[in-house]
Amino acid sequence: MNVHEYQAKGFFERYGVPVGAGRVASSAEDAVAAAKALGGERFVVKAQVHTGGRGKAGGVKVCDDFDQVRAAADSLIGATLETHQTGAGGLPIPSVYVEKPAEVTSELYLSALVDRASRRVTFIASPDGGVDIEEVAAKTPERIRQVTVPAAAGFSPYQARDIGFFLGLNKSQVGEFVKIMKGLYELFVTEDASLIEINPLVTTADGGLLALDAKLNFDDNAMFRHAETAGMRDVSQEDEREAEAAEHDLAYITLDGNIGCMVNGAGLAMGTMDLVKLHGGEPANFLDVGGAATAERVTEAFKLITASDNVRAILVNIFGGIVRCDLIADGIIQAAGDVGINVPVVVRLEGTNAEEGRQRLADSEFELIAAENLTDAAQKVVAAANG
Repeated sequence: MNVHEYQAKGFFERYGVPVGAGRVASSAEDAVAAAKALGGERFVVKAQVHTGGRGKAGGVKVCDDFDQVRAAADSLIGATLETHQTGAGGLPIPSVYVEKPAEVTSELYLSALVDRASRRVTFIASPDGGVDIEEVAAKTPERIRQVTVPAAAGFSPYQARDIGFFLGLNKSQVGEFVKIMKGLYELFVTEDASLIEINPLVTTADGGLLALDAKLNFDDNAMFRHAETAGMRDVSQEDEREAEAAEHDLAYITLDGNIGCMVNGAGLAMGTMDLVKLHGGEPANFLDVGGAATAERVTEAFKLITASDNVRAILVNIFGGIVRCDLIADGIIQAAGDVGINVPVVVRLEGTNAEEGRQRLADSEFELIAAENLTDAAQKVVAAANG
């Protein structure tokens, strides 16, 4: 689960990570009031959307007076922001963050995430902040330093000092940097974060350090422990179908192809998508209905898939281990009647009560294409999608 910049900075403050003075506003008048409350003559108005690259896309505006703050907020709030991360269509801007500008002397990069290889929290840092870290990794990988935190021992100050001197900080700044990394690690572990990113972390004219931006993601599976954090979820920033799928405990991700996929089990779903691509097709989605799929879940899954105008055919691939194939067949038949499916549907059933399931599909009033195995299913659905 992602949160907005202003929410992330609230967590930063709680854990001792320095941030600039700022206030969130949901209207142009609120933005002017926020600027007046902050004081000063110059302000930065930042669109609050769950994406990076806001500055390049016009989502960050520097203002020299209150009239410019009003105009900036009025142009952003209610509009959509399209960046290289959002793709076509962009994301809606529900609010802006009005912040006092900092006197920046250098821009650094700092993040924390779970390294899947070591299964540890790992910090990534670079003296080249303010740009995409992927670009730095591709062109100058020697400008990136990684430090993995041992699970048993936890964070140690020497790890922060090592990164701090690598970033070119002076002795006083390194001391402040140790506090920042310690706070970020405590935030990561205590709040069940999955990613923290500060880009840029800046040094200021007075020699201090400041988190100029803030990105904070949380582990969805841990949100039952954090009701307050879960309440920060902004569904307007999520794919509409993905948000709807979550309401029905379905794992769904929108893709760019034209073959809808419905599978039980994440590994089988990925294998199914790979086979579809192997035979020349393009999946329109990843959809895992889970090991204990029910007729109701299957119906909701069909609704999600057919809601996309891009889908030209659907592949249902079910392995009946926990779930019975005859029950899945009932769900497919029910969904075909309830949803009104008007594209070819290829079905491959294997496992518990597979024969019964196939027979029920054959006896139904709907034209469903049976597949003998997964390769046969992939070939048939690609042919059906191609007309």
